[in-house]
Amino acid sequence: MEADQAAAIKESETCIDLLVIVLDTNPSQHIVRQNQQNLTQILEAVIAFGNAHLMQKAQNKLAVLSCSHHATNFLYPLPRRQVELRQVDGQYEAFSLVEKTVKQQLGSILMNAPRLSAPCESLLAGSMSMALCYISRLQRSVAPGVKMHSRILVLTGSNECASQYMTFMNVFFTAQKLGIVIDTCALDKTLSLLQQGCDITAGQFLKVTQLDGLLQYLLWVFLPAPQIRHKLVLPPPPKVDYRASCFCHRELIDIGYVCSVCLSVFCKYSPICTTCQ
Repeated sequence: MEADQAAAIKESETCIDLLVIVLDTNPSQHIVRQNQQNLTQILEAVIAFGNAHLMQKAQNKLAVLSCSHHATNFLYPLPRRQVELRQVDGQYEAFSLVEKTVKQQLGSILMNAPRLSAPCESLLAGSMSMALCYISRLQRSVAPGVKMHSRILVLTGSNECASQYMTFMNVFFTAQKLGIVIDTCALDKTLSLLQQGCDITAGQFLKVTQLDGLLQYLLWVFLPAPQIRHKLVLPPPPKVDYRASCFCHRELIDIGYVCSVCLSVFCKYSPICTTCQ
């Protein structure tokens, strides 16, 4: 028994758990337009959740990305500069660094963001691609003999982004090939494309029913590592809608026409494929 415990401790010390959070900060989201204080509430929950992940083990790593209608930015960590940190009594310095960095970066991004004349969809697929690139870069720098388990958590209140269908599919299958789990916390809509991504990568999808309990949902469902989730009682996975998006109108369809050469999907018949001609 003591030998098994020693082996487990040694394995935990040589294993890194990397969590990359993709936070949708698009002002076009219904929950943000309904009440701008909701974004502050979501941000506070994300910071507390990220610190809880770091608190589990000294080897754990965290990254937070902001996704909006015009760009994707790193909120934490900052690649070149550190935020000036004033020590707070009774608070662990690493937790203070996460909180101050994320809040200052997001405040700067929102202040300098271009004004919206009409609602725009979030660049979620591009943000997830950036998260995959970040994970791949860290994976190459891991010391020999050290394992790194990586996962991506997407928090969004945006609508379905069918126009980004191909990019989403590339992200999902790349993550599956790399062994990276994609989790999704939907704050408003039931998102079929992200449900597909969670199903493909063996991740967890959850639609939050009450925003006031967001932190409790995050700690309950998404804090445990994917390797131990089968031992816990978690919400059952939803029935996944595997409809494809047509290339002509970027809308999800039940029945369509597929090009035999490039496999492009169209909702109406066309003798010449507009993708590969």
